[in-house]
Amino acid sequence: MSLLLARALVFYSSAAVLVLEILAGRLMAPYIGVTLETFTGIIGVVLAGIAGGSWTGGRVADRTDPRALLGPALIAPGVLALAVPTIVDGLGPWMRAGGPMEIVALTTCAFFLPSFLLSAIPPLVVKLRLRSLDETGRVVGSLSAVSTWGALAGTFLTGFVFVAAVPTRPLVLGLGALLVLSGLPMLRRTLPGATLIGGVLLTLAATASLGMADGPCQWQTNYFCASIERDEDRPSGRLLWLDTLRHSYVDLEDPTHLEFRYARGVADVLTLLPQGPLHGIFIGGGGFTLPRYVPAVRPGSTSTVFEIDGALVDLVKRELGLVPSPDLRVEVGDARLALPDQPSDSADFVVGDAFGGLSVPWHLTTREFMREVDRVLTPGGVYVVNVIDYPPLGFAKAEAATFLEVFEHVAVIAPLRHLLGEGGGNFVLVGSQAPLDAAALQALADARPDDGDVVWSGDRARDFADGARALRDDFAPVDQLLGRP
Repeated sequence: MSLLLARALVFYSSAAVLVLEILAGRLMAPYIGVTLETFTGIIGVVLAGIAGGSWTGGRVADRTDPRALLGPALIAPGVLALAVPTIVDGLGPWMRAGGPMEIVALTTCAFFLPSFLLSAIPPLVVKLRLRSLDETGRVVGSLSAVSTWGALAGTFLTGFVFVAAVPTRPLVLGLGALLVLSGLPMLRRTLPGATLIGGVLLTLAATASLGMADGPCQWQTNYFCASIERDEDRPSGRLLWLDTLRHSYVDLEDPTHLEFRYARGVADVLTLLPQGPLHGIFIGGGGFTLPRYVPAVRPGSTSTVFEIDGALVDLVKRELGLVPSPDLRVEVGDARLALPDQPSDSADFVVGDAFGGLSVPWHLTTREFMREVDRVLTPGGVYVVNVIDYPPLGFAKAEAATFLEVFEHVAVIAPLRHLLGEGGGNFVLVGSQAPLDAAALQALADARPDDGDVVWSGDRARDFADGARALRDDFAPVDQLLGRP
């Protein structure tokens, strides 16, 4: 085998493994979310496949002619890659919102074998390139370096280029077809009729591409699988799903309509702020329900919305009627990086709505970030956060404990059974350096008896935190604290 071909095979197979690894998170996100546990499971399973494939490839190369194995070692993972979307969609609903065991199980079923087979190629190529023991170090070292460069190329191209340019499923299916095509010339040397087999496989690939390219998502944004549903009971109502979460409800004709209980709770807090126009900051845009609500009920108000997902912003503009203006400014970027550029004492309120079920950006939960929020608030300003958690409420309690470390006055708003740990869902946490009128908040909640919201403040808020450890930049195990629905 020529040196050029050897290096190309090793580079290509290693790159393919990392392409699959990065795309795995996006394919499985609609079912298991995007968390540290998700990525831990994916990385662990793929590493196990790499280790197993390298070990097995080396042993087989010593017992069999490696030339006869290179074609199947490319074609088999190609066929498996074509099946990946079907496997994920078939098993995903059974593991929806699961824990580490479900994450590892789904990843193993879909991605272990392709990683295993592709990782068997480098030791096969090493065997073909070795002519004597005197050159072992040079051959193994150089091909190992090429393998690493291939992995780096697969990582950077997928994360920075491919995902932004092409939907996920066509990427996976295209990779599978390329692997099959790449293996056919090598298979022809050892298997008569390989061209016919290749034609059948490519026909299956084309059929799979047509049938599975869309998947469960209407749109794939930079971070989410997004879908929009029309409300049959309210013609102008639209429900935005992000991955597994009913994220936002938008009434295209009435921006004051708040469908979700937590949104009404946030609105209650803003109602108690001094009359007149307000200036606010929203951390997370989603469907931009609340950023459009505030100027509708407080004419003259201005808002800045930090939304990290630029493709989601474009989707909401196109499908949900968002029109940015000088009074509603949208900045695409990470709020943790953008907030320090905001002037001190400049915001009457900050609303945190970036925690999406199992997808929680932990760096927006910590004491250090909360202190930055406190810096930009006016002396009587409030920080309001929507937290989603389920028993045993480890995350909600830890976030409440963090509020209590930063703010003098804290309140927690949720149905009583949720506060008692007997259920879960949305919790609205409120913090301010000025006293909070808990009685007025309770009166507003009582006016909507169907919501069943109860306001706990003062000692009751501390009781809710129940001695939980506050979250810090160097200790924020949010994914492990989250309860599962």
